[in-house]
Amino acid sequence: MPFVSTKTPSGPVTFHYNISTPTRTSTTHIDPSLPTILFLHPVYVSQHIFHPQFCDPKLRRFNLVGYDARIHGKTKGDVPSDFRRAEAAEDVYHFMQALSLPACHVVGLSLGGCVSLQLAVAHPDKVLSLTMVSPLPLEEPADVAEGRTEIYECWAASQQDADNPDEDALLDAVCGALQLGFNGQQTKLIQTYDPFFSNSYLTDMPAFRSMIQLTVPDALRNWTRDRLEMFYTISVKFFCDRKPHSPALLKQIECPITLIHCGADIAYPITYAQELLDRLEDAGLNARLLSVKDAPHFGTVTHSTEINKVIHDVVIGGTKHPVPPAPAEVVSPFEEDFAAMGCPAVADSDDSDDDLFVL
Repeated sequence: MPFVSTKTPSGPVTFHYNISTPTRTSTTHIDPSLPTILFLHPVYVSQHIFHPQFCDPKLRRFNLVGYDARIHGKTKGDVPSDFRRAEAAEDVYHFMQALSLPACHVVGLSLGGCVSLQLAVAHPDKVLSLTMVSPLPLEEPADVAEGRTEIYECWAASQQDADNPDEDALLDAVCGALQLGFNGQQTKLIQTYDPFFSNSYLTDMPAFRSMIQLTVPDALRNWTRDRLEMFYTISVKFFCDRKPHSPALLKQIECPITLIHCGADIAYPITYAQELLDRLEDAGLNARLLSVKDAPHFGTVTHSTEINKVIHDVVIGGTKHPVPPAPAEVVSPFEEDFAAMGCPAVADSDDSDDDLFVL
């Protein structure tokens, strides 16, 4: 379980991270001869959400790097009240500097995509390509902002008694996040019952799934009553207090950008991704928009086959030197964590490249 500490403009932070190479499941150093992909996770969940990427032999042709953002997972560091995308991008930059990472191909999911775009604006020399899965709209829609606020309020209500969390309110918060992320879809990663909750009826609730067995214990430690303002900052204010980048700022980006809209995203219809694409193209950037049919907001979990292929091809297309073939077998650094929770190995055999559309 590697950690690295650094001082950022938002204060000190100790990041929990993982590096996987073609030959190493978990290490502290990349293979400098290979391209490096840096994964940025969304709100609520940690780097574990990229398990389907870290266990894919095609992507393990490269160095894969993931880390937990502030007040997520095992990372230690407070969230200041003014923490927004600029501050989050500086966290990424200082993390990269602390590990001496070279320029990376950056893959961001939802909030992670927003941060990756800011990283490319502020530090264009550190980003070789951007792949933004379920990119945030130019501005947060009012109805989605309301939903995010409701999730926060349910969580806050659950934490009023520090010694005895309100399970009903906690369940409401978790189910709200699940609905936003997965629309009730099932895969091996999001169908496991969590024994943390004592209510037996939860096994019959289709919304009560996901990586909650790994996420909820971390959340209970990170989003306590005395840290609710931090949770509100990262889960509500971060999204709502956001304006589009100006064309002048976007022109600072030097890398190609791939937007991947997830076709069953209940929060953000594809029109929002198209608006973002138009703004990027108006700034003269090399950008494109793809769509994955039937994928929910967190489509990297449910439709990893299609999305992993896009990521792979982006990296190969931007690499000047030959890369060795994919290893025959790889193990994700998160495999043991999921196995300990009773989750079987991942095999996304239901996915099909036919569900990927170029727009």
